[in-house]
Amino acid sequence: MTLSAEPIRVFLVDDQDLVRAGFRMLIDSQPDLSVVGEAGDGQEAVTALARTDADVVLMDVRMPRMDGVEATGLIAGREGAPRVIVLTTFDLDEYAFAAIRAGAAAFLLKDARPEDLLSAIRTVHSGDSVVAPSTTRRLLEHFAAAAPLTPATAAAEQRLAMLTEREREVLTLVGRGLSNTEIADTFVVAEATVKTHVGRLLAKTGSRDRVQLVVLAYETGLVGR
Repeated sequence: MTLSAEPIRVFLVDDQDLVRAGFRMLIDSQPDLSVVGEAGDGQEAVTALARTDADVVLMDVRMPRMDGVEATGLIAGREGAPRVIVLTTFDLDEYAFAAIRAGAAAFLLKDARPEDLLSAIRTVHSGDSVVAPSTTRRLLEHFAAAAPLTPATAAAEQRLAMLTEREREVLTLVGRGLSNTEIADTFVVAEATVKTHVGRLLAKTGSRDRVQLVVLAYETGLVGR
């Protein structure tokens, strides 16, 4: 692993003091990571992050006053927003799914191994082609398979109308978690060509990042059904 010149700035949001203390101890033990602030609920986090520069937010979803879903939506909608990793006690948590739709970059269980949490922070910060931990994909698959076609997903279908056939194919592979390199190998094209396709997908569908493309692929049934 190559360490960045400046540590990745992490902000902690959880209503349990002991949980935040544990995360802080783990994160601050890493030379390339640094905790720059913390909050006990979503409302406090939204206020604090308006004046605190952070790269990644570890966000609990079930909290008093303002939960992590609402807080994630408010934070993710800001200019230059930090990337949000949703933390939850429950696998296949509907709150975590809602937070991902609101703009979170990944979903992780609180009992994940320390190395998995650290890896998720670095991966999300890097904006790598790895979309999210495998639990995020399973979460999306679960809710995409269970949910009937609703006005929300019908609206998502409209976002695909202007895509070319190749762009739809690329979106499908992005939804399945393939990296740009793997997609390039699939189509036998240059990786730069895939990056161009992904850039056009983001622009045409109004998606903020690659994770939102994954959500769109599930919502429209391109994958997961």
